[in-house]
Amino acid sequence: MYEAVAMSLPKVYHRFSLLSLHTTTSPILPKTLFFSSSSLPLAVKRLHSPPLLRPQSRRFVAGKQFKAKSTMVSSRFHHLVPVNALTAEDGGNGTGSNGAADATASVAYDDDVESASVTGYRLPPFEIRDIVDAPPLPALSFSPLRDKILFLKRRSLPPLSDLARPEEKLAGIRIDGKCNTRSRMSFYTGIAIHQLMEDGSLGPEKEIQGLPEGAKINFVMWSNNGQHLAFSVRLDEDDGSSSKLRVWVANVDTGKARPLFESPDVYVNAVFDNFVWVNDSTLLVCTIPLSRGDPPRKPLVPSGPKIQSNEQKNVIQARTYQDLLKDEYDEDLFEYYATTQLVLASLDGEMKPFGPPAIYTSMDPSPDQTYILISSTHKPFSFVVPCGRFPKKVELWKANGEFVRELCDLPLAEDIPIAFNSVRKGMRSINWRADKPSTLYWVETQDGGDAKVDVSPRDIVYTQSPAPHDNEQPKILHKLDLRYGGISWCDDTLALVYESWYKTRKVRTWVISPGSEDVNPRILFDRSSEDVYSDPGSPMSRRTPAGTYVIAKVKKEDDGDTYILLNGSGATPEGNIPFLDLFDINTGSKERIWQSDKEKYFETVVALMSDQKEGELSINELKILTSKESKTENTQYYLLSWPEKRACQITNFPHPYPQLESLQKEMIRYQRKDGVQLTATLYLPPGYDPSRDGPLPCLVWSYPGEFKSKEAASQVRGSPNEFAGIGPTSPLLWLARRFAVLSGPTIPIIGEGDEEANDRYIEQLVASAEAAVEEVVRRGVADPKKIAVGGHSYGAFMTANLLAHAPHLFCCGIARSGAYNRTLTPFGFQNEERTLWEATGTYVEMSPFMSANKIKKPILLIHGEEDNNPGTLTMQSDRFFNALKGHGALCRLVILPYESHGYGARESIMHTLWETDRWLRKHCVYSSDVKADGSVCKDNAEGTVDSQSKAVGAAGGVQELANLDDDQFHSIRRSLL
Repeated sequence: MYEAVAMSLPKVYHRFSLLSLHTTTSPILPKTLFFSSSSLPLAVKRLHSPPLLRPQSRRFVAGKQFKAKSTMVSSRFHHLVPVNALTAEDGGNGTGSNGAADATASVAYDDDVESASVTGYRLPPFEIRDIVDAPPLPALSFSPLRDKILFLKRRSLPPLSDLARPEEKLAGIRIDGKCNTRSRMSFYTGIAIHQLMEDGSLGPEKEIQGLPEGAKINFVMWSNNGQHLAFSVRLDEDDGSSSKLRVWVANVDTGKARPLFESPDVYVNAVFDNFVWVNDSTLLVCTIPLSRGDPPRKPLVPSGPKIQSNEQKNVIQARTYQDLLKDEYDEDLFEYYATTQLVLASLDGEMKPFGPPAIYTSMDPSPDQTYILISSTHKPFSFVVPCGRFPKKVELWKANGEFVRELCDLPLAEDIPIAFNSVRKGMRSINWRADKPSTLYWVETQDGGDAKVDVSPRDIVYTQSPAPHDNEQPKILHKLDLRYGGISWCDDTLALVYESWYKTRKVRTWVISPGSEDVNPRILFDRSSEDVYSDPGSPMSRRTPAGTYVIAKVKKEDDGDTYILLNGSGATPEGNIPFLDLFDINTGSKERIWQSDKEKYFETVVALMSDQKEGELSINELKILTSKESKTENTQYYLLSWPEKRACQITNFPHPYPQLESLQKEMIRYQRKDGVQLTATLYLPPGYDPSRDGPLPCLVWSYPGEFKSKEAASQVRGSPNEFAGIGPTSPLLWLARRFAVLSGPTIPIIGEGDEEANDRYIEQLVASAEAAVEEVVRRGVADPKKIAVGGHSYGAFMTANLLAHAPHLFCCGIARSGAYNRTLTPFGFQNEERTLWEATGTYVEMSPFMSANKIKKPILLIHGEEDNNPGTLTMQSDRFFNALKGHGALCRLVILPYESHGYGARESIMHTLWETDRWLRKHCVYSSDVKADGSVCKDNAEGTVDSQSKAVGAAGGVQELANLDDDQFHSIRRSLL
């Protein structure tokens, strides 16, 4: 557990061997170089005055809502906002420029590239800061009847103090013991309801009333009839922590909210599940047992040594999971926080316990609201795998709290093989049929869960009634030779079953008739998952009166035939052109009834909106929700109605960063030397003209991917018309600093046939990077001596390898949260399923740690101190930095306190951006062409200073000097020093 602190500084380790500075292996901040500014011109003095917080440039109207790119599964649309926006741990107080964040840590802004030794958190230049600090957009949620929309209001990036709150790391998860939830949980600050009018417009906003001031809202859930909302509320307490969660309900028509439980002592236990509507007037809630006492105390003296044993000689291989249980005390603590008492609570105030206290992990009512499927976990726990592999019990209960039967009690699963497509033994994926009142189905493996075992069938899908008669055995629904991947239900005449196999990338879709044993299953689609050009699309789902989702059937008025709707991304050599097809499931014929405009816009189908009535849908009454965007126009939502296909715009979100509204974007294609076609998205700053402005400094940001064929690797993914969504740590932020940005250049690592892709990783990595660099240089948009490379996680791994094996391509690198020594992940990593002992040479050759002596270009390493991602332990960056330092490399390591694999706190994000901007300006914009042998080409540096000195002379004095841009200021100052 961590002690919460209000002020914590990023750890910065440094080694500037090429600059002949004193070095140290101690974790201290770099020494500050002080000098007198009394002899400097006024304009240069300005650069060295005490760093001040510049006032935020508020470019947006207060209270407006904003929207960026959204991705959505066709059958669900609870939240129509970017995934990263929903999962980021947003915080701040929404006032000004995150004043709460600024008040909790030492933050300074200094645009000087030489000021790295100033302590404290730093702020990037205002051009970047203004984009990151833009007010967040709301999350959207449609009512079950599609007649209302919730606007779930959010705040900005959280302050570091939110992340500094104590948390327990137990069984692979992190728990906020004060709230009894997962730690670092984001929240909404308010709920507004809009009526969706017939013409597609929104009615006036109605705010949910009655909430306590400062309420933090989570788990917003519609009742099935759309008349009520259920959600949790917690509040900040005097000590800076948050209170435990209480369930609230709101009447949608009146907008009035109230606590569900009259007693103030009933709190939600949200470590696993939280609550669910059993019917329109009753919820089943996971609560903290009222009899629970204080948390167990860690004994001062252990009862004995920590012992793990494998005297049975079991083969147990596991990846490098984080935050596992370590001893008996951890077991007790996990059981304490995770144990739940289920409670049935009605809207009229009645409540009663449901079953005994246990570690319940999920609750799933049957479509007819008669039964509830309840999963739980129990001892024995494990010290080598996370809680998802602990023993699992699945039981069937009636909705009134009466126990029906136990479906399974699976043992501890420490021995699941690491080979891809390996699974747990026994019953898995136990669910309700979406098209039936209460029919169970599940799948069982026939290969013992081991993907290396060759057997047919490999998986069998079973179905059974919830209360079978004596000796009634489960029915076999379907047998599969690949690994089961799910079912889309329609009715007794139609269901689609999916199977896949990673090793071959094969995916199949089967058509079955669940109610007719005499109808043989048949394959509908049999293709490669990598072949995006052949993707036929996914069936669109409609909502049933029971609140489940089934395949929508559509009927044409003229022929009476029945069709389904296939919603596809429409990948083509020119980019994605989304479509909607009418598909005859019997003949395979299809008719394209809608397609995105490929000339300017990128429009996708989000959900079906005309599904309020039961039965088949008429094509002439079809209504769908789409999202529409272009290169320069941010995402808006539309209602599209047949037969005229009339479009009604629902939202009107302003541009989130108008300063980059006219950025230039182009999807470019080029070829690797082995003939593989590659793709990247090239972004250029607003107003840039290569013939007038010449080549720019360039930032290349990417992430490698594995493929089984050159043809698949050469296919184009994405659209040239997609809006440029810019996240808090996006490389596109440097468009505001006049960089060219090559985003997502494809780095395919191909292993055809029996060849393993990673056996030629370095060769293909370098070849892909060479092709990308050659293309941007050929186009005249990038200065070949000023091209930087960067990436996050596996992209950081890529960055380090490129600096080691392709030093001629890049002037510097930025590597965030990476793993650099693959021997520390001996049982597989990324898409490598061989162990270190099976592929020793590959592990060693791929590890940039083993090539630290070859890295001569400047590299910036950034890592969260509490990284919980398997494989990317913070130790990876620590040890890699020490290896680099031991060989005199120009490197810098920044460890961000309290941060995990992705960075959440405003202070951390701003400091990361400041570090990145400083590194790019120092080693890219002002690059002195560090050669592969570590020497410095002084001619270029002196030429730059000389040209800027001439600019000073031409300026004609201090007054004109004050009007020079930042780049000129820094060059002048260095020359004067």
